[in-house]
Amino acid sequence: MDNRGKIKMTANLGNVSVNANSAYEQSFGTLGDKTCYSGERIGAADLRSEAGTLGQAYNASLKAFNVTTGAGASHDVYGKLLIPLYLDPQIIDISRKYTPLVEIVPRVSNRGLYAEWSTISKHAAFVAAEDAAMAETNDTYARESVAIRYLYAVGRVTGQAIAATPSFMMQGMSPSGFNGGFGADASAATAKQIEVLAKARAIKELEEDLIVNGDVDSTGEYDGLVQQFTDSTGNNVAMSTGAFDLGDINHAIQLAFDDGGRPNIATCGSETYADLEALIQAKQGFVPIAKNVFWGYETIQLQTMVGTMPVIPSMQMLNTTALKTLYFLDLSVCEMRVLQDMTYEPLAKTNDSEKFMMKIYEAFIIKNIAFCSAITGIATSYA
Repeated sequence: MDNRGKIKMTANLGNVSVNANSAYEQSFGTLGDKTCYSGERIGAADLRSEAGTLGQAYNASLKAFNVTTGAGASHDVYGKLLIPLYLDPQIIDISRKYTPLVEIVPRVSNRGLYAEWSTISKHAAFVAAEDAAMAETNDTYARESVAIRYLYAVGRVTGQAIAATPSFMMQGMSPSGFNGGFGADASAATAKQIEVLAKARAIKELEEDLIVNGDVDSTGEYDGLVQQFTDSTGNNVAMSTGAFDLGDINHAIQLAFDDGGRPNIATCGSETYADLEALIQAKQGFVPIAKNVFWGYETIQLQTMVGTMPVIPSMQMLNTTALKTLYFLDLSVCEMRVLQDMTYEPLAKTNDSEKFMMKIYEAFIIKNIAFCSAITGIATSYA
């Protein structure tokens, strides 16, 4: 007899010991021995239904911790319905654009609503005979001006989102170049911080786009590289939808050199960058292409008459035939004039939400484009 007053019934079958009470309970649960559980007997109930004693005992014996669900799966309360969802704390920006030119172009503080500068074109000095008449030469001065433009990104977060949203990591929010990782993750403890980081990244990507594709004829924009080199074609080597080679690169850099420039960086689209790698590899044979780090970016470099020149691709440049371009920039005359750098400012609160804006006041200028050059109208490589 056990400690509950039940008689222990066991049988030995070789090396197997069978507990008769357990076998009985597996079939009949808590029903007493000799109990009628079905059939035509006065006062007897059918205990085999699911709600009956036998049905409950049978279901209990089959119950398992189950992670599979199905239609009307109420019995999975012990399994999947008790397992919470674990959301990855890192948010991936699937619309991201790299912004190397934003980081490389010198940012220069500016007073007033216009970027103003002066240029001079000297007249030649001369030689003369002894005691010759001295006639002065007049140099040519000019004033250049570009209007400051205004960049915005606006966000809003409801009070409910702020209260309910857990902390996240915003993947790659720190500015970075085109390789070696997008940038360090940034912690966002609240929904508002998530929105602020996203809008800050968006306005930096807008800067990169305007540096390349900005057009003053479009509302609110300043001229970028494409438009400025379209307006001044003097040092452009036009390929007229043809392929370029290393000789074209030397020619373009020579044009800038002869006009007094010293280009120290090249920039282009991804396909043009791949074309350039192929040209260098074909020139060197099986020798690996040398890459060095410039401004924190590992990239190929050109050996030119003005020295070593890194090549930085931008995701904002087009790979379309006739629009592919390779620019050679003298950064001594390229500037981002900044009246106000990126600033956070809350907007009026009119409901249960927090609205804000990010803003930058700036303009991209090249103070003398003749110090720079370009190869334009390059054919696409992957028709």
